[in-house]
Amino acid sequence: QVQLVESGGGLVQEGGSLRLSCAASGTFFRITDMSWYHQGPEEERDEVAKIRLGGDTNYKDSVEGRFTISRDDAKGMVFLQMDSLKPEDTGTYYCKIHIWNMQTSQYEDYWGQGTQVSVSS
Repeated sequence: QVQLVESGGGLVQEGGSLRLSCAASGTFFRITDMSWYHQGPEEERDEVAKIRLGGDTNYKDSVEGRFTISRDDAKGMVFLQMDSLKPEDTGTYYCKIHIWNMQTSQYEDYWGQGTQVSVSS
């Protein structure tokens, strides 16, 4: 069983910064891709950043140049540095990891519990 614990959300003024963290724990798995998703009020969950095994990254256009995703494979962690925050960045942020389960020999996805980010204008 894999568990994800997120931290780092909060309330910040427009133009401010936050750093989100997500830590994976468990046994018998190997992490491949790691992502962050954003879900605004009355919106669907949407991927905003992704980092692949090896370090290649992709960003949603609206956060390109403002958000930076990174990972620490030794600790099983993924981070999202959010700078120049805007009110439209408000919402719940979820981390997602794509793993290879060595017990079942299958790829699986796991989600964090979500952390709230609020940006005031």
